[in-house]
Order: sequence, then C-alpha cells, then structure tokens
Amino acid sequence: PFGLRSPFRGQYTKAVQYLQTSFGQSARMQRVQPPIIPRIHALIADHPGTISLGQGIVGYPPPPGVREALDQFLADPNNHKYASVYGIPALRERIAAKLAQENGIAVGENELMVSAGGNMAFVNALLAIGDEGDEVVLMSPYYFNHEMAVTMAGCRPVLVGTDADFQLDLDAVADAITEETRAVVTISPNNPSGAVYPEEDLRALNRLCAERGVYHIHDEAYEYFLYDGAEHFSPGSLPDAGEHTLSLFSLSKAYGFASWRVGYLRLPAHLSDAAAKIQDTIAICPPIVSQFAACAALDAGADYCRGYLPGIAARRSAVLQALGDLAPLVEVPATRGAFYVLARVATDADSVEVASRLIREHRVAAVPGAAFGLTDGCYLRIAYAAPDDATLAEALERLADGLRRIV
Repeated sequence: PFGLRSPFRGQYTKAVQYLQTSFGQSARMQRVQPPIIPRIHALIADHPGTISLGQGIVGYPPPPGVREALDQFLADPNNHKYASVYGIPALRERIAAKLAQENGIAVGENELMVSAGGNMAFVNALLAIGDEGDEVVLMSPYYFNHEMAVTMAGCRPVLVGTDADFQLDLDAVADAITEETRAVVTISPNNPSGAVYPEEDLRALNRLCAERGVYHIHDEAYEYFLYDGAEHFSPGSLPDAGEHTLSLFSLSKAYGFASWRVGYLRLPAHLSDAAAKIQDTIAICPPIVSQFAACAALDAGADYCRGYLPGIAARRSAVLQALGDLAPLVEVPATRGAFYVLARVATDADSVEVASRLIREHRVAAVPGAAFGLTDGCYLRIAYAAPDDATLAEALERLADGLRRIV
C-alpha cells in the first residue's frame, strides 16, 4: 500500500511479518484445557453404536406443566423482549421460597440472580470476586468447567487433594489458604466423584473461610440425588454465612432441563452489582422462555425428581456390582450422591488413551480422569442416570470386556 519505493516499505514488511506470526488464541485461553465432553461426543460420532456413560444428564423429560408454561409465554408478545438481568419476578419468587423451605437459606434484597445454567452462575460468582493472580482453592478431583473458568479469569487454581473416599481434607484446605486466596470451592453432592460432604465438614470449612477472610463458593446442582441415607446440607443456611458464601444451583439435573439453561445463584448483596455487570455483558438476561418453563418445574417441585430416584438408584447398584466384579482391576469407592462413580483402573496407561480405546474398540464411552485433574493414576468417570436398564446392562458388559482387554 505504500509503494515499492516508499521509505516505509521496510516497516510495512516487518509489520506484515509480525501479523503473520501473531494471529491465534490468547495466551490466557491457551492455558485452558480443551472441554472434554465435546471431544468425547466427536469420538462417539465417529464410532456409531457407542453407548455413552460420559455426559452427566438424566434420561427423563421436564415436568408436564412445562408445555402449558410455554403456551403462556407465547400468549404475551412482551415476553419476546429483554427482561431483568436478575431474572423474571415470578421465577425469583419461586426460587426464594424453595431456598427458604428446602435449603434453609433466607434471601434478602439483591441476593438472588437467575443465570443461564449453573456454569454461568459460577462464572458470575468468580468474576464478581476475583482479580488476575488471585488463588482459588479447588478440591481434587475438580469439576473441569470450574477449573477452566478459574484459568480463563486469570486466577490461579490451587488443588487440594481429598481422601480415598473423595471426602474433604480440612487440614489440607487450611494449609492451602494464603494471602492470595480469594475463594474456596466445594461441590456436594460431588461431580465427578459422587461424594456427599457431611454437614459438620461443610460447617467447619465455611467457618474456616470466614476466619481467613475468603469466600466460600458451594455448588449444589445435585442436591436431590442422594442414596443410602445420605443427607444434603447447604452451608449458605448457616447464621453467619451470608457475607462470604455464594450458593449455586441448577435445574438441569433434577428437572431434565439440560438444554434449557437455567440456574441460579444466591450471593451476598455487596456483589449484586458486579454480578449484574457480568451477566448483562454475556447474556443480557437469562432466556425468558426457559424461565417460564422453570416456573412450571418448580411448581412440580422436588417430588418430581424424587419419583425417578428409585430407578437411578437401581442403576447405581448395577454399576457398583459390575465394577466390583472387576476387582482388583478396578477400585470404586461407593459414594452416595449425584449419578457418577469415579473408578480407578489398575494400570499405568493414560486415562485419555484408555477412554479413547473404549470408544474405538468397544463402543462404550466414559470420561477420562485427566479432565478432572487426576494424573496420579488412571481414573474413569462413569455416569449412569441417562441409559435405560437394558442399555446400561449392555454398556457395562462392553466396559468390563474392554477394561479386561485393554489393561
């Protein structure tokens, strides 16, 4: 553009050379692990007939009342316009009542935000409190999207190991908190392990966070999925928790709402404006049509989910039995929540390669433990809520045969 004889020709050439080498991902995003579920889906698509025990979804649909709620949504043209960044009043009222009745969490003014799924609730929480270089303590194994979000935000994930049953190590958490720590993250019932943290441990951890001046972010997406007498506890219900506890919830699991993308976040009022800035920038508002559907789901209530739990519990028993028959090749702690087991396979092989071979050679999919930060052995996360009984039985036969052959 400057001409061959231009005195700027040399500078232009250097600029072109610079641009040719500078296009690409940001350094920040290059530090983020690739999302594992799309990679598993792509491999499944390349191998038709694969049965997936990978993604964490349920096999039942949303409550019947959702269809009527959609008719109500469509009847009013105003519903096609933007709405409150915090969520529509009808849904916020239902959520506040649910939190008070089921979780013991009282919601004050400006302390509740509806989000486009539980993952967005976590991103809202994280960006509202974290600055670049801050440390965020994650339990290992972690939920991969949490670790990815922490890295995207420019914060540093600090991993704290759990015990042989994937329970909290409170002393290790205390040792991990430094002057740079901004938050401690817990998930109970847990993804990926299925562990349910006892009330006394969550009380102690929440108290530790208060004493050390850090936030406690607690993810409760699997609150209804409990077995063998396990009980759910919300640390946000504690009398002195309001100023430092952020509680995350989702409709995806309990109400068959995975694609509707509705979650919600109880947060301290002093973070409300920050969270609004984040959500307004990313989504403007949660999808209104999904919020109408969510109102119908909450009207159906927790009993809707609990009606399906006996069948899921039976499939859980089938998984534990099938994997138990593979001992000592496979070790599986019998955790009591969510709808996952995290199996350790007695091999030095890489979990990603084992998971890949299970799909390619045996047409059954599980998620490799490396995605959850487990690099000290070969782990596989197995999800059992979606397949029907016959499909699950076939998948477990393929899994058992595949592990015997591969290992």
